[in-house]
Amino acid sequence: MFDDTIYAGIHHLAPFDYAVLVPYFTVLIVLSFYGLHRYKVIHEYFKHKKKFLAQSPTPFAELPKVTIQLPIYNERFVVERLLAETTKMDYPAHLIQFQVLDDSTDDTHTFTEALCREYVQAGFPVEYIHRTNRHGYKAGALENGLKTATGEFVAVFDADFVPPRDFLRRTVNHFTDPKIGMVQTRWTYLNRHYNVLTEVQAMLLDGHFVLEHVARCGGGLFFNFNGTAGILRKSMIEDAGGWQHDTLTEDSDLSYRAQLKGWRFAYAPDVECPSELPVDTYGFQVQQSRWAKGLTQVAIKLLRTILKADLPFKVKLEAFCHLTPNISYPLMIVVSALMLPVMIVRFYMGWFQMLVIDMPLIIASFWSISLFYVVAQRELYPKSWGRSILFLPALMAAGVALTLINARAVFEALIGYQTAFARTPKYAIGGQKVKNTNAAYRSRSGWLPYMELAMGTFFVGMIAYAIESYNFLAIPFLLLFVGGYYWAGFTTLWAEYQGKLAFERARALAGEEA
Repeated sequence: MFDDTIYAGIHHLAPFDYAVLVPYFTVLIVLSFYGLHRYKVIHEYFKHKKKFLAQSPTPFAELPKVTIQLPIYNERFVVERLLAETTKMDYPAHLIQFQVLDDSTDDTHTFTEALCREYVQAGFPVEYIHRTNRHGYKAGALENGLKTATGEFVAVFDADFVPPRDFLRRTVNHFTDPKIGMVQTRWTYLNRHYNVLTEVQAMLLDGHFVLEHVARCGGGLFFNFNGTAGILRKSMIEDAGGWQHDTLTEDSDLSYRAQLKGWRFAYAPDVECPSELPVDTYGFQVQQSRWAKGLTQVAIKLLRTILKADLPFKVKLEAFCHLTPNISYPLMIVVSALMLPVMIVRFYMGWFQMLVIDMPLIIASFWSISLFYVVAQRELYPKSWGRSILFLPALMAAGVALTLINARAVFEALIGYQTAFARTPKYAIGGQKVKNTNAAYRSRSGWLPYMELAMGTFFVGMIAYAIESYNFLAIPFLLLFVGGYYWAGFTTLWAEYQGKLAFERARALAGEEA
């Protein structure tokens, strides 16, 4: 058993100790800055939320023409539902145009083209545009569609969204204000209760759509179009420089360029637009890493311009906080690497240091996460928000599960390494359980799950040391890292194994039929 009296009264901090402690606490202070920002967002939300309860934009005397763009890429499982729901839109038929922007390279192309012909024959104004290359990815498809778009306004829906029938009637009137360039609606989730992962994802996104958008829009700060479930003024897109594809988040890029030009954005949280969440860990990780890399690319591209612009300080500060938070992922790797030597050094520093230094940092960096997402759930579900507390450990673990892949994404953005737009597989599963979804449209995870399992094992060793050195207060914190890394690694490998079995069974069945 570890004898805590051996070094009593004789240990003094050496240069090595400072070399470990200084960067460790510096990183924690940076992480605490973003934690404190969450408290500020909560405050701004409560300050401005009443503005959105009384929204009543002046209606158009004559409704304008609208183009609905539906960008798809290998979306065989959801495209039929997408067309079925969007063509139900309650809007005058002569004032609406549908564009299916298909960059598919699989049988989605032939299926969707035939489906669009059926809609055209039924009298729907559906334009099918298929590109033989993915130049510019989604941004390129949207920009290409604008060439033949006849609407004054453009609504965009990703393939897994199911827009409500009254979407246009409840959003388009915001544009009677000639300075409004975009209206964003709130995402909801068809498969929120599918599994623990989708519950956690819904909580993460609710924090963004419930708190952040209201706080930013209500406070006159810059906020972003989310790439789908929104409607944009076509002239604003053109004035801001059009869709550009030098980042993986073309929506945020356009949003900041447009607002720098003086356009204002509106948020309609009362308009709910259902969508589908990734149901497997690696799909979730790929989606989040794309967003992390893209937002970092936007920061590199535009942050200097934003900071030099003639804007209020609060607008610049919020833009900085919005575009740079993903730097926390590589910083978390630094914290992980330093945690064990820090635990060894700090064992001899006493309780005073823990109370004076550790507790404020924990309150600023970690408690803020819990409060942020619980408040969002309380605002959305005032009668049942308490159940969200049960998912907080899983939410924290999911954040840990993103550390490696998002750190890589941020590093790639910082060095200018370009990667393709990685789509997130969707299966139109709603809330029902479906076996072996990973057998289709799934990319291989490569080294990632093995590295995650190695990191989880590293933290198991740290727990063993914490027990040996009586550092019991650190154990719950370390368990989150163990759970997060093991959850990500094991679930990804298991899903790939199941997908492999499904593929082999399908191939064997095909051989028998032949």
